[in-house]
Amino acid sequence: MQVNSEKIIPISRLQKELTVKLRELTDNEEPIFVMRNNSLAAVIISPAEYELLKDADEVLEHLEIADMIQKRLKTHDRSRNVAWDKVKAENGL
Repeated sequence: MQVNSEKIIPISRLQKELTVKLRELTDNEEPIFVMRNNSLAAVIISPAEYELLKDADEVLEHLEIADMIQKRLKTHDRSRNVAWDKVKAENGL
């Protein structure tokens, strides 16, 4: 992962400059990379970027489910299907 070195900040400095850094994040929407003990500890992103990542994760999940369905349909035996009305009746629904 390539990281803009200007956006890397040690956690000790972030603790002192949190308000300023959050304002910068809001203004330019570029992530802040937080280092602890010379290792990447966290990445702070804007709410817009977070929503984008959540949406992308949801799309990926749907694609994975669709792929799973396609694989299962290849070996599905329709003769073993049970009508939904029968399932409801058997369960008192």
